[in-house]
Amino acid sequence: MGIQVKPGKILINNEWTESLSGKRFDVINPATEEKLTDCAEGDKKDIERAVLAARRAFESGAWKKMSARERGRILNRAAQLLEKHRHEIAELETLNNGKPISETLHVDLPLAIETFEYYSGLADKIHGETIPVNGPFLNYTLREPAGVVGQIIPWNFPLLMAAWKLGPALATGCTVVLKPAEQTPLSALRLGELLIEAGLPAGVLNIVTGFGPTAGAALAQHMDVDKVAFTGSTGVGKMVMKMASETNLKRVSLELGGKAPNIIFADSDLDAAVNGALRGIFFNQGEVCCAGSRLFVEKSVHDEFLSKLKTKAEKLVVGNPLDPKTQMGAQVSEEQFKKILSYVEQGKKEGAKVITGGTPAQNKGYFIKPTVLEGVTNQMTVAREEIFGPVVCALSFTNTEDLIHQANDTIYGLSAGIWTRDIGKAHRFAKEVKAGTVWINCYNQFDAASPFGGFKQSGFGRELGEHALELYTQVKSVWVSLD
Repeated sequence: MGIQVKPGKILINNEWTESLSGKRFDVINPATEEKLTDCAEGDKKDIERAVLAARRAFESGAWKKMSARERGRILNRAAQLLEKHRHEIAELETLNNGKPISETLHVDLPLAIETFEYYSGLADKIHGETIPVNGPFLNYTLREPAGVVGQIIPWNFPLLMAAWKLGPALATGCTVVLKPAEQTPLSALRLGELLIEAGLPAGVLNIVTGFGPTAGAALAQHMDVDKVAFTGSTGVGKMVMKMASETNLKRVSLELGGKAPNIIFADSDLDAAVNGALRGIFFNQGEVCCAGSRLFVEKSVHDEFLSKLKTKAEKLVVGNPLDPKTQMGAQVSEEQFKKILSYVEQGKKEGAKVITGGTPAQNKGYFIKPTVLEGVTNQMTVAREEIFGPVVCALSFTNTEDLIHQANDTIYGLSAGIWTRDIGKAHRFAKEVKAGTVWINCYNQFDAASPFGGFKQSGFGRELGEHALELYTQVKSVWVSLD
């Protein structure tokens, strides 16, 4: 441990440059509240430069002429380089984001590596089809890259979200302008270095650090961007979609917020369910879009379950993210820290009871104790809005028909959890819950091969798996007369 964190620049056409304005912004270590480094503050003019580089690389550069198999080899080399530098990048991610080193090293990095490996193998397997049409014609389809893609990623999983976006986009032959979150730009910049080292041609990946209202908005509005992919809050996602529709009607995919129901039936393995509930809400300090933040517990086991949950929550080690024993680190920023605590206060005003946590965990740094609220109803603010922190809202149920209504009574539909020994009941509920991912007797399981995305206002389009290729390709139908 003890890496040197260098100042960040903008990547355009495989060259590291300052922003045209010369402005820079500070990057803060959330565990210490101290400046970590600073980065170039890109804006609309820098986005213009980046999009131009991406367009040239797409239309006439080496990327267009490269075979799909060679694209796959570059992605595989990127995976190997991530593996080689995994300890360095894990520490960089922990310093910048505040999450425990145990998570960056054993969750974020392996999943990012797996994503590049997976799409390296798919690169030369993207193909069209022949269709038996009427008449003397040969009809076939081509699946072609969408073009220049703008990708805007969030601060909760900076490296992993970059991998989720870049893997399929690069595999399909698209070129990219990536805008990392201003809070956490460092791992994306390091990934850019590794992709260049892996052999990515100039202009294929361009990275512009900066702020949403300037750099992000310029990317979403740009007339020469063919597709924009955004992960973040539902409110900002709506703005991105509006911007895209008001310019060139570029294609949009959105992975947005969530308010997942995590349902505990009385016939479940309660100890396993408690551990699953802990993982569902306190993993990554609760800064997870699919967090199991609404905990529905069957009334007959409600008190026993919450007692076990409270005991285990209070034993979680909250502190220095670089300590391998730490289980919960710091929230990403002062803004997020204050927002989470304000939600706890709002819950108390509306009648919820804090049975553990709800206060800062350290004198310095943006640490919050694992928090459990009970006596919550589905109409309270804490049950309606995404808190995005280590706060779980416990609700009791008796009627299973009403449970489905309550579980689905939300604007979101990203994920859900079901805990029961009755597998038939589990499958019935999995079918009834309106969510893009349903975990049965587990929580927060991911794999590069399995699609992830939302229903309702949790967005549309699917990350990961073969389904993600649909986001970055378009289908062309070709007719040939045989007469």
